[in-house]
Amino acid sequence: MTSRNWYVIQCKAKESFRAAENLENQGFEVFHPFIQVEKVRQGKLKLIDEPLFPYYLFIHLSEVADNWRPIRSTRGVLKLVSFGHQPVRVADELVEMLRERVAPQPEDYLKAGDRVLIEEGPFKGLNAIFQTKKGEERVILLLDLLQKQQRLEVPVKAIRPL
Repeated sequence: MTSRNWYVIQCKAKESFRAAENLENQGFEVFHPFIQVEKVRQGKLKLIDEPLFPYYLFIHLSEVADNWRPIRSTRGVLKLVSFGHQPVRVADELVEMLRERVAPQPEDYLKAGDRVLIEEGPFKGLNAIFQTKKGEERVILLLDLLQKQQRLEVPVKAIRPL
């Protein structure tokens, strides 16, 4: 088994998604970290995927077993980032840390009406109903209190899907 390392690819302007797709279609392992941001498109608020590092993505390659030649002619790819004539290696730990940080958060896969458990704060241990996201760090829940549903705003980190 040959060792594989992560390297950085610089993409053409606004073509990192295209580059990632084309590299994957050629059988390369690619990591293209992106986040979802709310933007107004055609007069409506929509979630849009935006690269965490515009113009860059990571590719997992073996110096011996992989054919690197197709990379530079792949649509969307500008070049393999190098210092001198040596491609830049990226530590596996850095890529793993980035994977963990851009992993889906509970509010990304919850939909209105889903049941959640509150794990922090004064309502810890109570079940609630997910209603919506409020910005990047908070969510709105419905909680049965005093025989009535009350709206409650809590940090995203304080909930877990049931």
